[in-house]
Amino acid sequence: MTENAEVPEPAGTVADAAPGNWVDRYAPVATRGYLRLSRADRPIGTWLLYVPCLWALSLAVLATDTFLPRDIWTIIGCGIGALLMRGAGCTWNDITDRHIDGSVERTRSRPIPAGQVTVRNAVVWMIVQSLLAFLILITFYPTAIFLGVLALAPVAIYPFAKRFTWWPQVFLGLAFNWGALLAWAAHTNSIGPVPIVLYIAGIAWTLFYDTIYAHQDTEDDALIGVKSTARLFGERSREWLRLFLTITILLFGLAVVLAAYERSILSVVIAIGGPWALGWHLTWQLGKFNPDDNDTLLRIFRSNRDAGMIPLPFFALAYLV
Repeated sequence: MTENAEVPEPAGTVADAAPGNWVDRYAPVATRGYLRLSRADRPIGTWLLYVPCLWALSLAVLATDTFLPRDIWTIIGCGIGALLMRGAGCTWNDITDRHIDGSVERTRSRPIPAGQVTVRNAVVWMIVQSLLAFLILITFYPTAIFLGVLALAPVAIYPFAKRFTWWPQVFLGLAFNWGALLAWAAHTNSIGPVPIVLYIAGIAWTLFYDTIYAHQDTEDDALIGVKSTARLFGERSREWLRLFLTITILLFGLAVVLAAYERSILSVVIAIGGPWALGWHLTWQLGKFNPDDNDTLLRIFRSNRDAGMIPLPFFALAYLV
């Protein structure tokens, strides 16, 4: 067996991508490495970036009792922006982690360590995605534009967090839930208690799902000295996950009350059902949590797309009431 036997060919799939995903099956061969850099073959991250935008816009509509035509563009624009900025952020992450990724079983098949994309081309691809996202951003209100530019700070810092803190998931939460602030501002051209409380709730949610995700790499991370909450919590992970779950639901519920308190009691009760229904799903995830079963860990992590969508029908019904 040769020294490179464990490294997939340039056209090979990434280890944690779903089998038969659209990139591996349909994308032109020349584009596959770049699409894999952007995690287009693993869309769950885009959803996790997009969901806080939908939460915030829904609560902004409840708070102002108005759904405007521009809100339709906000929904579309945030979705495209989440796709582009997640892609740019993941490309940046892979550039900074290119030496680490080659030492971890799950990540050594990523495009840069696998030789599918050069570092120089990856930098160009990151800039292209960022510029396209900026073109969408400038169609929003000035406050949202300012917040969108400010979001680059946590995105830039996150890949380095695991080198200097046991809590890199906090930095991921700061970046991934920024849409809660931006989408609120896209509707109101302002910021206030509701999006801030929702933002903190989203960070707790990220700590919940990404601690589960990080348990896949604890052995490799220990060998190469990479820090994570999964390694920090160890056998106490279930207790910490329960704490993050509780904080998520309590703060999410508070944000809903702050947004909808001037509406009818029935409307408030219906809206509160959103966070509580999310809580039931997270409780189910906690029940399935098994730190020694990577397949289950990945399946639970991916289920957070559906979990994040659960509150939205409650908010829509509360608005109609």
